[in-house]
Amino acid sequence: MKVEIRKNPAREEPAVIIETPVLTVQVEELARRLEEMDDGTIPGWRGERAFLLETARLVCLYAQDKGVYARDERGEVYTLRLRLYELEERLDSRSFVRISHSEIIQLKKVTALDLKLSGTIRMTLADGSECFVSRRYVKKIKQALGL
Repeated sequence: MKVEIRKNPAREEPAVIIETPVLTVQVEELARRLEEMDDGTIPGWRGERAFLLETARLVCLYAQDKGVYARDERGEVYTLRLRLYELEERLDSRSFVRISHSEIIQLKKVTALDLKLSGTIRMTLADGSECFVSRRYVKKIKQALGL
């Protein structure tokens, strides 16, 4: 597959055009994944009501008790119907990073780091909550934060 990137100052937002001699399952899958990429919102539920959650306002996404949840900067918690690995694929990897098997955080919402703990990092988030980076993700987090 050949990939080209062209700058066009006249465009207001990026556009992706797929040219193919034959429409295959792989091409359809690629198009589906591109359409699902972060548009700045993800669907979340509170009870029977659905909300479009702005990803910029999310502090963390986590799995707990066989469910996946998102917490925003006001401390509001929403139920998600996507799995963490699907969210990890969908969210901007420059802003959101997995810190453990069960949690993804937004780097912009980290207000403090405690590196004194041996082998792990304690993070304080914008909503005042604390979370811990598991040992297997410490190196990745340090690289993402430039430490």
